[in-house]
Amino acid sequence: MENQIIIPHLWFDTEAAEAAEFYTSLFPHSKIIDQVTLHDTPSGDAQQLSFELYGYRFMAINAGPYFTFNPSISFFINFDPSKDGAAEQNLEKTWNTLIEDGTALMPLDEYPFSKKYGWVEDKYGISWQLILTDPDGDDRPEIIPALMFVGDNLGKCGEAIEFYLSIFNDARMGELARYPENLPPHLPGSVMYSDFVIEDQWFSAMDSAGPHEFNFNEAISLMVLCEDQQTVDDYWEKLSADPEAEQCGWLKDKYGVSWQIIPKEMDEMISNGTPEQVQKVTQAFLEMKKIDLETLKQAYKG
Repeated sequence: MENQIIIPHLWFDTEAAEAAEFYTSLFPHSKIIDQVTLHDTPSGDAQQLSFELYGYRFMAINAGPYFTFNPSISFFINFDPSKDGAAEQNLEKTWNTLIEDGTALMPLDEYPFSKKYGWVEDKYGISWQLILTDPDGDDRPEIIPALMFVGDNLGKCGEAIEFYLSIFNDARMGELARYPENLPPHLPGSVMYSDFVIEDQWFSAMDSAGPHEFNFNEAISLMVLCEDQQTVDDYWEKLSADPEAEQCGWLKDKYGVSWQIIPKEMDEMISNGTPEQVQKVTQAFLEMKKIDLETLKQAYKG
């Protein structure tokens, strides 16, 4: 999508390139945009890739076995019969590919909210929610990142959405459905399903009271591309809630969601620079917590 400000960032051990090839071969309107090697990081030489699925940008990095993907952040894939006459068949085909060497978290079936839906964890550990959408409903993009609030975060989904809406630009609420009284173990009134827009991008969120042995971690972070240092400073001040998690432009918010607050120019330097320039920029940002754009510019210019 054009002017995508928030980019999901996937942390792999060694499989980033293989996974990007797999996803871009599976989903339409997909391509690998660029790849670069960041040398002498704490994880050694780290390969970083940028790619698009349905025109929606992701980033991935090989940076060691430190974080494991889990369903606290997943990705809805919307199959809309009003846009695609073969939507149901394409959903089934996509499911069959993703389930190979993967795991069904919710089997592909008919549910009260959709004629066809399934939640699958693929062979790399990334979770996808495939859904046949209601053509009478409001238009949604093909890919929507989804946050699941569990454990210590249970019941905080609604509060978190209000928090994000208050911080980001081009923000508005979409749908909101709450759990009824008689659906244990879920908390009555907590969020069963919601979606919302920040920076003109759709996200989904829900509470879940199931016996989940996971929570948000750095395996999937949300990279925010900022126009200038003031924007970096502003998001950093409002989002960062754990000083110990602040490193190389990364932070954690009060719910444990990992964000990367990155100047657009830094993204461009790493994508377009010579190997020597990329090395200098890498060494500079590895010493930072919050990114200092002026210092990066000086390193880039040499």
